[in-house]
Amino acid sequence: MAKYCCSEVSRALSDVIISNRYDLWVCDFVYPAPIIPWDVQVPKVLFAHNVEAQVWERYHRITPNPLWRWVSWREYQAMAKAERRYISKADHLLTVSELDRKFFSRYFDPSRITVIPTGVDTDYFRPLPGDERPNHLVFTGSLDWLPNDDGASYLLKNVLPRIRSEIPEATLCIAGRNPSSDLRALGRRYGVEVIGWVEDIRSCVREAAVYVVPLRVGGGTRLKIFEAMAMGKPIVSTTIGAEGLPVTDGENIILQDDSSEFAAAVVRLLRDPVARGRIGRAARKTVEESFTWKASADEFDSALRKALIPNA
Repeated sequence: MAKYCCSEVSRALSDVIISNRYDLWVCDFVYPAPIIPWDVQVPKVLFAHNVEAQVWERYHRITPNPLWRWVSWREYQAMAKAERRYISKADHLLTVSELDRKFFSRYFDPSRITVIPTGVDTDYFRPLPGDERPNHLVFTGSLDWLPNDDGASYLLKNVLPRIRSEIPEATLCIAGRNPSSDLRALGRRYGVEVIGWVEDIRSCVREAAVYVVPLRVGGGTRLKIFEAMAMGKPIVSTTIGAEGLPVTDGENIILQDDSSEFAAAVVRLLRDPVARGRIGRAARKTVEESFTWKASADEFDSALRKALIPNA
């Protein structure tokens, strides 16, 4: 298989642009930015779904492993430099939350930043009564993404034992693509399903009595939360897990950062079907009112038009 360096790919893309007419380019995430021919005179939009450097900086703060502390610090520094470099080259920047917009406004013109709210298909993700399993917890997400892998391990080691000390029959399903062998082994040790990729994630989420988001690192917003909210599920999350989302603790979600308090909140919901129903209905109402895919698509369309005609 032929191998190409970034400069060669960038030159090839420049040739494509020159030989064809494009009104606008969108660079999705910062990772492909090195191959974008930034000097070509076409309006360019960079969609920053996360503050990628922040993910590594947060992991550096929590990991007890000295090697990983060093690796994560190096990644943080490299990613911070890359984000600043490529975002400064863009004509317009898209973020997924006000928190991210505020962060990037430190070095990028705020008037050229648009927040595209997270959206969810509320017809596809909807409540399905009768599928809930008693005392069953669910955590989903791409398990090859470090924040999800760390969150799943934290859930198994620090939270689940506390839940089972109160409700021994509590079960947990962890679903998402590419779980590591270490995570699978940890799941077996705690008697937990780690099922990897599933074709339809709704089949897992609909069984949850409580949906849990025990993230300790991350950036952007968590689409998984909106999907669970759209399905009317009561959610217990860390603050970082729900960061950037318009949720209210005690109303449409429960937020707890301490492992003991997180477990206690889950136990309370498992024992209180009325509270589960109230929070689940409020969660569904939140996404129905403001966070459908149509609303997000309208914002995205408006932002691209603004990038094409900046002073319109």
